[in-house]
Amino acid sequence: MSEGTRTPDRLDHNQELYQLSYAHREACESSSAGAPTSAQTARSLDIRTMSFEIGDAVTPFTLPDTNGIEHSVPIDDAPDATVLVLMCNHCPFVQSWNPRIAKVAEDYVPRGVRFLAINSNDADRFPGDSFDRMAQFARDSEWPMPYLHDESQAVARALDAQVTPHLFILDKDHTLVWTGAPDGDPGNEDEDQTAEWLREALESITAGCKPAVEQRPLRGCSVKWKQ
Repeated sequence: MSEGTRTPDRLDHNQELYQLSYAHREACESSSAGAPTSAQTARSLDIRTMSFEIGDAVTPFTLPDTNGIEHSVPIDDAPDATVLVLMCNHCPFVQSWNPRIAKVAEDYVPRGVRFLAINSNDADRFPGDSFDRMAQFARDSEWPMPYLHDESQAVARALDAQVTPHLFILDKDHTLVWTGAPDGDPGNEDEDQTAEWLREALESITAGCKPAVEQRPLRGCSVKWKQ
């Protein structure tokens, strides 16, 4: 296929991204102090109270990725959005959501969004989450973002990570503006699910708005804390 040629499927996907972006920008520009939308009033009993709350500044950290390259948060000249994906290797919820999260990264990294995946699990008790297995996963899956090793678990504790996967979005000032699961289908039972909760939040943030829903329900495996 020659450069610049698009398949019908790819064209449809790009059209969907454009329509999603346009809709969020329209909503941002026309928003007022009137009655909130149904999305803005939505609540869930599955949302957990966290010590790292919306509006809090992230605790600075530096972690190595699977290639030995160090990545820091915050950084100078930060993008409009930084997505932190607290994950691991062995959790079936992570494995189910990974393709959808990877696709979001592939769509939004070209738009300037920064993605960092972080594994904080205790590899002594769960060898499947070891650094070597992280490197193998990143290599075999062509994982589209740095995969960082939080061996001390200090970053997971600072983020108050609840489960894997647990996603956080930081704004340009490195404050928390959104957190939760990628979408409402942890078992990948609906082929139409595309991590829409994550996408909706990113569209709002990159359009200069706050997400209509700032915290989504979590579902996943417990973080494997050191004993």
